Order: sequence, then structure tokens, then C-alpha cells
Amino acid sequence: MLGIDGDFFHIGIRVPDLGSAMDELGHAHGVTWASVQDRPMHVWLPDRGNVIMQLALTYSCEGPVHLELMQGEPGSPWHAADHPGPHHLGYWCDDVAVETERLLGLGWTLEMAAAPPDEGYGRFTYVRSPAGVVVEPLDRSSRERFERWWAGGDLAVAAAR
Repeated sequence: MLGIDGDFFHIGIRVPDLGSAMDELGHAHGVTWASVQDRPMHVWLPDRGNVIMQLALTYSCEGPVHLELMQGEPGSPWHAADHPGPHHLGYWCDDVAVETERLLGLGWTLEMAAAPPDEGYGRFTYVRSPAGVVVEPLDRSSRERFERWWAGGDLAVAAAR
């Protein structure tokens, strides 16, 4: 569950140009950025099933609430052409499937998952509230890899995010 106990850790922001957004926000807010990850993402979409979409992203190194900048290809949930700006709130959870099912039971809608529902959703999901707020429960087991990335290390191990 999203709470004030330290599980909330990022705000996902869709941007049309990752490099420009890094320069702009870094300068304005005095943040530095983890190494840019530009890779094909294997995800599951309710209306399309398993797909591969290109995503370039980075996180601010400073926290405790990090800024996640995302530049996605047209047709992806990360594409910012029509709606750049804040996209989702991300938080660590112990069981993505349990958390996702809890939200779905409250009338929320599944928008994307790292794996199909019948495979337990994978490491993360995007779930939209009836009011339109998108949250990303992310498996707590990824936290150490993200912290290493924010400290200047490699995120390669977490590529399946």
C-alpha cells in the first residue's frame, strides 16, 4: 500500500526529449541523473498482450523521492507527444500481484504490467484509479539495484524491470 513510511520513492514524468529534460530539470532543481537506460522493454498491455517497446529513462540520483524521466516511442504508455508531464507515482511493495489485485478490487484499472496477469504481473504494474491517478507498485526486491544505480553503478541486472 502507498504510504508515508518510505515506500513511496518516485514520480514518473513523460518527456518528449530526455536530454533536454535532464538539462532543464537538473539545472532548475540542482539534481544529477543516473546513467540513461535506453532499451527495449518487454511488457504486457491489456489490449495488446505481450509487446516490446523502446524506452529511454533515467532517475534523479537525489531522493528520497526521485524524479523518473521517461521518453517512449509513439504508441507506448511513455510517449509524451500529447501529454508530457507527471505520469505516475511509484512505490515499493512486497508482492506486486497482491497489491495490483487489491487495487483492481477497489475499481482501479490495469494499464500495463511486466508480465501477464496469469503469470503474476511481474516486477511492476501501472494501475489507474477511478479518478485518473496512475500508480506503479514495484517489487521491493529491485530496491538494492536501483540504489546502486542512483549511486553511480549499473542497473543492467534490473533490465527486466
